[in-house]
Amino acid sequence: MNPVSNAGIFLVSTLFGLYILAFMLRLILQMVRADFYNPVSQFIVKVTNPLLKPLRRVVPGLGGIDLASVLIMLGLQMLELLIITQIRNFPLPEVLGLVLVAAVELLSLALYVFLFAIFILALLSWINPGTYNPVSHLLAQISEPILRPARRILPPMSGFDLSPMLAMLGLWLLKLLLLDPLAYWANGLLYPTLRQLGM
Repeated sequence: MNPVSNAGIFLVSTLFGLYILAFMLRLILQMVRADFYNPVSQFIVKVTNPLLKPLRRVVPGLGGIDLASVLIMLGLQMLELLIITQIRNFPLPEVLGLVLVAAVELLSLALYVFLFAIFILALLSWINPGTYNPVSHLLAQISEPILRPARRILPPMSGFDLSPMLAMLGLWLLKLLLLDPLAYWANGLLYPTLRQLGM
């Protein structure tokens, strides 16, 4: 690919990635019942409201999951993939493959959100323990559903809490054993004709 195409792909991936991340953070914050008066939460709400509010009028939530957010993320992820395939001059992908690849990408993004939240929280606890700031408070709320079961398996020993390491190890194994095979399978469905030809 030429430099213009590479720049276009980088720009599309960055812009779509940041906006999808905002919706993912909003969905996770809702699911963990995080503090929505937190300044970071308020910023995420304001960024995502223009698309989310109209869709919520027609798409209700289900079992505590904001389906409107899920549909928007899926739509944005599919649109990003379509634009990138056009920049690369690839043929139009199969619809089923496109949906599955987008879904796996979103699952991977959710995993990385939890992974980085735990890592940054653990890092802050070593560098600046006991200090409150809005970001660390939100990270703690995001990480708690993952860290709670990890602490039951590996409680603190002699003042050292090793549960973040166990949680990150578990998340990475989940990626390797489940998400990576799913991604390989879904990518194979994007262009089944090309795959049959060995391309």
